[in-house]
Amino acid sequence: MRWLAVLLLSATLARADGEPAGKFDYYLLALSWAPSWCALEGEARQSPHCAPGGGAGWVLHGLWPQYEQGWPGYCRGAKPDPSRAQTARMADLMGSSGAAWYQWKKHGRCSGLSAGDYFAAARRAYGAVIRPPAFRKLTAPVRLPAGVVEEAFLQANPGLLPDMLTVTCKAGRIQEVRICLTRDLRPRPCAADTVEDCTLRDAAMPPIR
Repeated sequence: MRWLAVLLLSATLARADGEPAGKFDYYLLALSWAPSWCALEGEARQSPHCAPGGGAGWVLHGLWPQYEQGWPGYCRGAKPDPSRAQTARMADLMGSSGAAWYQWKKHGRCSGLSAGDYFAAARRAYGAVIRPPAFRKLTAPVRLPAGVVEEAFLQANPGLLPDMLTVTCKAGRIQEVRICLTRDLRPRPCAADTVEDCTLRDAAMPPIR
């Protein structure tokens, strides 16, 4: 049963649900490649980001507080939840008001910020990252090494170093670029348990709709 004890310990270290808000070390900014998400989940949900002609590329998945080891979730906090108007204003980056609400509930409360300040910080962090324009020129599905996506972001953002971001894949597709940021939203090295580098050499990347 020793293996079970190790597994349970690892799960405890990975995430600590219900932790006090505001106690964390850095942020992880997650940018999803919308065409991949649409193919796997978004179409079934009828997300506006998946509508033909919507033009969604790298969209904001979330701004996630992290520990140097593990991460908090669903934190306890005294800040009021966002209004419908506040979550609706994030739909341009996150696809829907519901997505913004979920990100606040799971991650935003853990920041210790008010809902307005948290969403403003997420918007600033997203806006500070240059999304490589080459990906917007895709007109047909391609297969490429995940490292090409990482290199494109590094070239477009000279302030980023290889240990400050990770590219993830899901179901053989490019899924996300995740960038590690200080609490004041400056790039910083990622903690070891944040890195999920995709090693696929033929990851699928569907084009923008």
